[in-house]
Amino acid sequence: MELRESLINKEVMLTELPNKGINFRKQWEEKFVKKLSKSQKIKINLDSLLWHAFSYNKLSCLEKGEAMYAFNKERKKECYVFIQHNDDALMLHDAKRIKADDFSGENDIYLSDVYIVDKDFTWTYVRTHESFCGPYFYKSKSE
Repeated sequence: MELRESLINKEVMLTELPNKGINFRKQWEEKFVKKLSKSQKIKINLDSLLWHAFSYNKLSCLEKGEAMYAFNKERKKECYVFIQHNDDALMLHDAKRIKADDFSGENDIYLSDVYIVDKDFTWTYVRTHESFCGPYFYKSKSE
């Protein structure tokens, strides 16, 4: 079962957003790693995998079980879901039912790097394709 179908089965209302993935990846970079210099971004190969900001310890985040717990506890209304190497995305409306386990499994989608963010990009949950990296949860500090 694909992620979309899995979410629909949980009665999560969603909207498909064709060709929005690239915009969301840019926005993710602007919101979460704007303080990294261009050379730092190159050094960690950020253009290839955004989650390298976490695996290279450039952002302090929660990992593994702590990340899953924090994501599950986070109050979720509208969220975006996008994949590292796919231009399409999803908008989840009233996403309170989604849990970290919804993004783990044995489907094709789970061989990819999946990013979930709230609509204002104040937090992100990332499930990587690497079993030894992540998942990660990061919440921006209030300014």
